[in-house]
Amino acid sequence: MPSNNGAFAAARKHVMDITSTNRTSLAAPWRIGIDVGGTFTDLVLIDSAGKSLVVKVASVPVDPSQGVIDALERLAGNVGCRIGDVLRNCVLFVHGSTVATNRMLEGKAAKVGLLTTEGFRDALEIRRGLREDQWNHRKPYAPVLVPRYLRSGVGGRIDKDGREHSPLVVADIDRALDAFAREGVEAIAVAFFNSFLDDRHEQQAAAHIRQRRSDAWITTSAALSPMMGEYERTSTAVVNAALAPSIVAYLRNLDRALSDLGLTKPMLLIQSNGGAISVEQVSPRPVNLLLSGPAAAVGALDYYRQAIDRADVPPEDRGNLISMEIGGTSCDVLLMSKGEVATKDDFMIAGYHVSTPSIDIHTIGAGGGSIAGVDTAGMLFVGPKGAGAVPGPACYGRGGKEPTVTDAQLVLGRLRPGTYAAGELTLDHAAAWTAIEARVARPLGLSVEEAAAGIVRVLEQNLLHAVEYMSIERGHAPRRFTLVAAGGAGPMHGANVARGLGCHRVYVPRDAGALCAIGMLHSDVRQDFQCFFRGNLDQITLADVDRELGKLTEQAHAAMRAEGFDADKVIIERAIDLHYRGQLWSVRVPLAAGRFTSADARQRFKDEYRRLYGHVQPDGAILAAALRVVARAATGTPRLAAADPRVSAAMAGAPSATRRVWHEGNGWLETAVWDGAALSVGHSVDGPAVID
Repeated sequence: MPSNNGAFAAARKHVMDITSTNRTSLAAPWRIGIDVGGTFTDLVLIDSAGKSLVVKVASVPVDPSQGVIDALERLAGNVGCRIGDVLRNCVLFVHGSTVATNRMLEGKAAKVGLLTTEGFRDALEIRRGLREDQWNHRKPYAPVLVPRYLRSGVGGRIDKDGREHSPLVVADIDRALDAFAREGVEAIAVAFFNSFLDDRHEQQAAAHIRQRRSDAWITTSAALSPMMGEYERTSTAVVNAALAPSIVAYLRNLDRALSDLGLTKPMLLIQSNGGAISVEQVSPRPVNLLLSGPAAAVGALDYYRQAIDRADVPPEDRGNLISMEIGGTSCDVLLMSKGEVATKDDFMIAGYHVSTPSIDIHTIGAGGGSIAGVDTAGMLFVGPKGAGAVPGPACYGRGGKEPTVTDAQLVLGRLRPGTYAAGELTLDHAAAWTAIEARVARPLGLSVEEAAAGIVRVLEQNLLHAVEYMSIERGHAPRRFTLVAAGGAGPMHGANVARGLGCHRVYVPRDAGALCAIGMLHSDVRQDFQCFFRGNLDQITLADVDRELGKLTEQAHAAMRAEGFDADKVIIERAIDLHYRGQLWSVRVPLAAGRFTSADARQRFKDEYRRLYGHVQPDGAILAAALRVVARAATGTPRLAAADPRVSAAMAGAPSATRRVWHEGNGWLETAVWDGAALSVGHSVDGPAVID
């Protein structure tokens, strides 16, 4: 969006809600993606002719599946058919959800019992002794998910070289199970010492538990994360066990309900790694769904880059995108470099450590509903607390009194007062003005316009830092990237944040508010496999590497066959984790196709290490830590109907209106307002302008 003279550019596309008097025809078959968020459930349908429909309904926190059904019913009503007809003609149904995340954040996890190696009962509570914020020594850790009386030591041990030092003591397991039964334990986690080297004891324990309790929810740590790190593996197993009873039941019930309503294909879920997976494949490891909603942005970026790279993007910058998805209370930042999104193995959720493959995404508390105010030191703050959907910003007229970013945008004329979302929401300019005047302008001695502009400036500074964290701190220059401004509020801030970063291009998706639901329809089925593998890079035998990679590849092909993909449809990617001697953290290095060579791995490691840290150790010993295999298979890419440039040029006309808008450094200016729905390929708008 061209924007000059300090212009403000905002792009917003309201939910497409086709009424019963304006039916639309769809070309079967079609694909459906549904993203269940904390406030709204978004549905996107793309039919075989490339036509897309977007529906947004309120989520139902007490029963998230109801939000899915409500969205389908709204869609069916919009197109003039029954919900069964919608589902019977659907060849791909992909679901993403924050249900697992919310379970952890709200403390609604299942009651878990933990079996651990004798003498390691307290490893879960001791943690690593590290704090997320090293400067905050007073903030307490999150409560331990498994209290000490539900953690039970079991005799038997695997040695440091993977051999059995002493056999498993089954009697200890029986005593623990009796205690768990008395305490009403719902799920059991098994995490034994050194199981990443050999998990025979964990498997023996799981088999014995199933003999006694056939209905038990059992999680073994090495099956989830066969990597070194006793605390990390244990914490991951406990979180998985805490989620399993409710999340798996939710997924299976929803899958069954959709099938009963007419869906003929199994439902797919978006995982934390950005890939899709079936309900049955993910049921043993619901921990992989913790970033299910935001992770779908990977598919959206992969789709949008095809359009962006066709523009005047230099070859060396193609495939470089940063998405800034801003909703009501939070902003998710994701970076794609050369068409690839970085993944990581460790992240924190609600204060609990999880070690499982996930995309590298950064979330901060900054959104349209972020509350602004003045603290006791007389400083303006914005967020991280948000007004939520109810009562919401002051301008919503639902009882909110605190000023928010949305109120500031309305006061500045960047949002227009009046009705939105097919009349379901009305923005009250007077209420926004009153809230900012009372809570910000008067305490700071500013005009209401200056206070509102300050609120937006503070929020955009926070957004700027979040994007810098994902780009500059990871060795990427933002000027080489296109900023994708998405989410309901993202386009409102895209131009200013891009200007601060030095980005030359901003891309605003037409359906920016449904980014993740769109991404689900462009996501591959994906499975990740890894194994512990150590040794000096110069001393590792190629036979050992190929043997272990071969085992992982066999696992990958077996998993993909279960998803319905033959080997010739599966793409296999291999990687090795390397680090210098004496370092704790590794750098993941992709391996070239064919046989492994230490020289190729060394050069790739040095290149990546130099990009990340700006230097290398010329004579440093490089050690291996793990081997990885990723299996991908395409679900088929839906093709959206392309606009005809000749038609677009013919539609070019005058702005739909003008209104007074506050511009930084210029004050109030009469500004052209363009109807975003009428803009298409070939249109160019000179600022200052607002795209409504």
